[in-house]
Amino acid sequence: MGVLCWRFPNPPSACALSCGCLVEDPMPIPASLHRLVRGPLFFCAGLLAAGLARAADPIQEVGKTASEWVKTRAETVRLETAWTQDRAMLGSTLNALKERAERLQDRRDHLLAVTAEERAEQAALNAKLTTSRESLQATETRLIALTEKIVRLRPLLPPRLADALEMSYRSLANPAASPAERMQLVMTVLNRCAQFNHTLTHGEEVLTLEGEAGPKAVDVIYWGLGQGYALDRAAGKAWLGTPGTERWQWEPLPGAAPAVATLMAIRLDEADPQFVSIPARLKPAR
Repeated sequence: MGVLCWRFPNPPSACALSCGCLVEDPMPIPASLHRLVRGPLFFCAGLLAAGLARAADPIQEVGKTASEWVKTRAETVRLETAWTQDRAMLGSTLNALKERAERLQDRRDHLLAVTAEERAEQAALNAKLTTSRESLQATETRLIALTEKIVRLRPLLPPRLADALEMSYRSLANPAASPAERMQLVMTVLNRCAQFNHTLTHGEEVLTLEGEAGPKAVDVIYWGLGQGYALDRAAGKAWLGTPGTERWQWEPLPGAAPAVATLMAIRLDEADPQFVSIPARLKPAR
């Protein structure tokens, strides 16, 4: 729609404009009136043009919306197509995984059936191993208690035997010793004590004796683990040795030096066997 403007020497009358036809007004319009009419005409033409411009805005909005819809629809179609393709691939992958899971389950069942006997043996061995560990723990506990008793026993042993077991006692005092090493050391000490207890042991030792100023070398004979006699031949003195409450102790035996000398001579095959009366002290077993 357009707007047609006619320029007349004299503007048309209002009646002629309203009916849409141009009729030449037989009556000329004065110049002053002509100016008054021309102003409203231009104002109406401007209003009509603005209305037409405003009427064009909805059309642009519709076009923009349609364009966005087309883009959205295209993106939707693209996503639907991609999902259709991915769905088929995911479906085949899922089926393959299900088949693999079934094969693995069948293989597991087969292995369980084949190894049932071995697993039963393994369970029995584990039970035995647990029992052995518990037994070893109990044995180690008893061994530690026995070791402590043997260590406390050392001061009560005859001095010669205690000195001979020096290395064994040092090893027993090591906290890092294994149960096997500890057991071997305990058996070594016990065997040496048992061997010493069943023999007469004679020899020369340096002892600290009661009534003497300091250590001196004397002849000593041990009768097992419970008795011992020391003889100072030059001084004509004898001593009786027995386990005390805390250590091995020596006490004088006045007048017993000849009997002790005879006992030692018989032990060394320097005299004929005979009965010898000699003091002794017996203590009850603990």
